[in-house]
Amino acid sequence: MSFNLYDAVVPNWQQTLGAVSALLDKAQAYAADRKMSDTDLIEARLAPDMLPLGFQVKSCVTHSMGAVLGVRKGVFSPDRSPWPDTLAGLKALVSEAQQELAEVKADEINGFIGQDMCFQIGEKRIDFTAENFLMSFSVPNFYFHAATAYDVLRNQGLPLGKLDFLGAMRKKG
Repeated sequence: MSFNLYDAVVPNWQQTLGAVSALLDKAQAYAADRKMSDTDLIEARLAPDMLPLGFQVKSCVTHSMGAVLGVRKGVFSPDRSPWPDTLAGLKALVSEAQQELAEVKADEINGFIGQDMCFQIGEKRIDFTAENFLMSFSVPNFYFHAATAYDVLRNQGLPLGKLDFLGAMRKKG
């Protein structure tokens, strides 16, 4: 069986983005029930030197659809724009990424294999092939930020479990 880059990344991003979207729904309900502002959750973090929930959610988009856009251009630089300041805005950002990923074709992603790719931030540059960039940089970053978003919300008291992180699994039948 040959390696299929599309199957290795896109369905997994879609599954986890769906889970992140559902986490944001739960966060909205939790905040409303406790008369908390969105800011209380969006700015929550696990440690003082760690970036907050808003950054974690935005980074899930950056390391999924943003990674696809980067590979299309041959260069990826992290999106440093501010994240939305409402839970609904974060959910809309995730939904937009989900819609864009749904339009990505397997032939395009599989066609990236062997293509030169560069990660660049300021003067720092790391050269990759497209598949190594996606598999060894974007995918691990994506899961780091998705897990951190889950952890931040769990730490804030949301009643979440592992199934909330896993989302809609692709089961047989």
